[in-house]
Amino acid sequence: MAYSKVISATANVKPSAGKLRGFFCSAASSTPTVTIYNSAAATTTKKVIDTFTPVAGTNYFFPGDGIWCDDGIYVVIANTVTLSVIYE
Repeated sequence: MAYSKVISATANVKPSAGKLRGFFCSAASSTPTVTIYNSAAATTTKKVIDTFTPVAGTNYFFPGDGIWCDDGIYVVIANTVTLSVIYE
């Protein structure tokens, strides 16, 4: 079963192993960036998705089983971004 968490600031979406299914960007302005890490806490050593600029109103979903994260799902947001993160 997939879960959703809406975030607009850097957040620990899932503090344990799980799958990143994707995310929907509902707002993005002021040169926004997003980076996603395989991490249970605020560590930024194992990137899952490298830093990129999201576009508002866009789905970013990963086919098949999504992206497995051994440690957790930690999302770093810079500037103005609102994401609905879909995960298991």
